[in-house]
Amino acid sequence: MAVIGTLLFSLLIAAQSVALAVLVVRLSRGRTRPPAVEPLLHELRDTSVSIVVPARNEGARIGACLEGLGEQGAPMLEAIVVDGSSTDGTAELVDAASARDPRIRRMLEPPKPPGAVGRPWAIAAGCRHARGEWVLVVDADTKPNAGMTAGAVAAARQHGYDVVSFAPRIVAPTAGARWLQPAFLATLVYRFGPVGVDVVDADRTMANGQCLLMRREVLESAGGYAAAANSYCDDIRVVRHLAQRGARVGFLDGRRLFDVTMYATGAETWRAWPRSLNMRDATTTRWSVLDALLLALTLGLPVPVLGGLLLPGAREQLAGAAGTPGLAAILGINAALLIVRTLLLVAVRPSFATAGFAFWLSPLADPAAALRVIATMIERPREWRGRARAPGRSSTSASV
Repeated sequence: MAVIGTLLFSLLIAAQSVALAVLVVRLSRGRTRPPAVEPLLHELRDTSVSIVVPARNEGARIGACLEGLGEQGAPMLEAIVVDGSSTDGTAELVDAASARDPRIRRMLEPPKPPGAVGRPWAIAAGCRHARGEWVLVVDADTKPNAGMTAGAVAAARQHGYDVVSFAPRIVAPTAGARWLQPAFLATLVYRFGPVGVDVVDADRTMANGQCLLMRREVLESAGGYAAAANSYCDDIRVVRHLAQRGARVGFLDGRRLFDVTMYATGAETWRAWPRSLNMRDATTTRWSVLDALLLALTLGLPVPVLGGLLLPGAREQLAGAAGTPGLAAILGINAALLIVRTLLLVAVRPSFATAGFAFWLSPLADPAAALRVIATMIERPREWRGRARAPGRSSTSASV
């Protein structure tokens, strides 16, 4: 039994060592990433942008989005709010905004076919009615800053992107949200690397559908947004779909362009965010397995391992099973992983509107966040914004 225990600890040390090396190399690419994109307050009149906003029962949140859209100058040509049969006053808010600014208009989401998911189906409908050179998908829970649209187009031009999305500044109103959201964000950064780093492999391209800019002709030539109509991570699906067809795609820091209040509480964050973080229907089985292993080894283990070694007698028992060198190796690797996680927390601090005590304690939530994301990789989600998925599944689903 002692030999088996030593062997298992040796395998764990080897696996965590490899995971740590992969993580350090991946995160180190962020040293040369471009700075946060700035809003552009002078107008761009040599192009045009159609903004598409999917909305269903967003009455409590869409007001700030509509206000921000009204502050956009050229190149915003129009803002199409696709209403998914809202029953909470969303339609009235959009119509009132339209009366103030005729560039904003509401359209009803067309009936969904079997297998379609609400958000991408609504976006696809809005994109079909768009007239601008660019299409900018914006979520109803965002608060666009003045100059967001022009700044996004200028950044796309500067970097030569056909498709580019932007990471937000996150507004986490409660301590629970500020504790969990940095931990869930870490699961993304650990798997895909920092924002602003170009990715060669189209299957590992990242995107954020809260602010996603696409050349309309590039989107239409690839079949439109309907290519992701059955996906719960439609932003990732459509961007990878476009990248595979030759579009140059990017993911930039947009924290100065817009704010987003995704989930107000820790409970809401826990329940809803992993639904899109798992990326199950846009990721192959091989990458899902590798991602799950990386999250377990780098986020799931350090806090329990280091915390467990503080228990009376734990070190002696571990030293007896793994040997003194094994104990030192386990301590060193997990301490290094916790240091990396702390450095990441410092790096992402500007992407949160407020921090506070809960934010800095978020590494304690890492094991639960990693386990939650891994679990959702196994079970496909069944609803979006409270709407159950229609029965059936399109044959165009990605390999999972």
